[in-house]
Amino acid sequence: MTASICLQNLTVNFDDRFKLSEIDWSITSDQHWVITGTNGAGKSALGAVLAGAGEIESGTLSGVPGKVGLVSFEAQAELIAQELKKDDADIMDVIAEGTPVREMIFNDCADPDLASELVEKFGLTGLLDRAFRKLSTGETRKMMLIRALSSKPDLLILDEPFDGLDANTLVMLQEHLAAIVDDVPMILVLNRFDEMPAFITHVAYVDKGRLSHTVDRQDETAFNELYQLLHLKTTDLDVPEADPASKLPDLDPAQPLVKLKNIRVKYGDDVIIDGLDWTIERGQHWQLSGPNGSGKTCLLSLITGDHPQCYVNDIFVFGFQRGNGESIWQIKQFIGYVSTALQWEYRVSTSCKNVIISGFYDSIGMYTKSTDKQKEIADQWLALLGMSDRADQPFNKLSYGDQRLLLIARAMVKHPPLLILDEPCLGLDDMNRQLVLALIEKICEAKNTTVLYVNHHAEDQIAGIENFLALSKAG
Repeated sequence: MTASICLQNLTVNFDDRFKLSEIDWSITSDQHWVITGTNGAGKSALGAVLAGAGEIESGTLSGVPGKVGLVSFEAQAELIAQELKKDDADIMDVIAEGTPVREMIFNDCADPDLASELVEKFGLTGLLDRAFRKLSTGETRKMMLIRALSSKPDLLILDEPFDGLDANTLVMLQEHLAAIVDDVPMILVLNRFDEMPAFITHVAYVDKGRLSHTVDRQDETAFNELYQLLHLKTTDLDVPEADPASKLPDLDPAQPLVKLKNIRVKYGDDVIIDGLDWTIERGQHWQLSGPNGSGKTCLLSLITGDHPQCYVNDIFVFGFQRGNGESIWQIKQFIGYVSTALQWEYRVSTSCKNVIISGFYDSIGMYTKSTDKQKEIADQWLALLGMSDRADQPFNKLSYGDQRLLLIARAMVKHPPLLILDEPCLGLDDMNRQLVLALIEKICEAKNTTVLYVNHHAEDQIAGIENFLALSKAG
């Protein structure tokens, strides 16, 4: 391959089942890529497009070489379908055995010597005369790898090539790929970063049918952020359990967490909120949006008890009717709160681990000796965030996005009934924004804490949040 492969504003339809949209991507002959993303994101579709799959609706695809070697589950299924179709012809009175493996590999083989070598290495010698469709899934995978590798491709596309391989075969395949990196550019589709071969130079991250990020592996910061995002998106780690010793008082499960009735807030002649009714039930995640001046911050302070007009309004929170003698701390113990203002305040030079532990004490910094259980829970949160190796790093030396993740973990350690995230993506670039949103999705999935996500844009939605309140600016 001499020229670059270029995808410009490319939209591709796959039989109306899936669509890749507005893809911009350039691949040069000296690059080896991994395409990654969550299940259903479109990573396999993006690889398949380079092998001619899909119907181009708009944009351009150019520079794809003449011979593309492809191994994928879809291509595997297609081969099996072709074999079954031979039976449908029903031209004989005997049951068709199907095409033997030997024929599948060596017919039209560009490099028979390499094919023979790989057949032996992959342990298929004894299966050459067996019908292809009688192979196991793993054996079929091996056969397809042999076909692709021995076809002398100008471009090699391997979709989850290491799936289903035993340990010895996996090592052998990785060694073979490393040996041919100077001869053929490769694109691997992988779910797991830890399977990424050392020769990979670039990473493409696909999300919801769009190419969200392309990262040069030499860019350590960007690569680590993408690793962290994929970790949060695909890990089977769950939100850590709460510390029984820090258990909050039980709330009446029959009562809503928050109930605001006919709320009116005004400053002089300026009416900020007028006639608002709003109920937040347990487990009912909400997105609160609206422009500056629409009353978002005012509404939050009514819930937390920080607004002076909360006592002249009909407000019921966590079983308390506001104005009946409860203290502000009786209210706030049930709320986890993260905002840009908190991040500005949290400037003490303490470790990442201690930032999380400080959530048990609602403090800025650590002034009390932590328990072994609290340390264990902090370690679990660091593992969830993909930050275990940074437990002892100073908080104030981290990126803005990593600080935000830690403050969310700090707010969650006691599993508050309500977590308020006030503009949690403010000031973050797109990658760090995706990290924060992925963590919020994890918290929503856990179903222990009700999330109230506050932002400017109603269209900026998060999986798991299905209730929306959009405020408009008065006047």
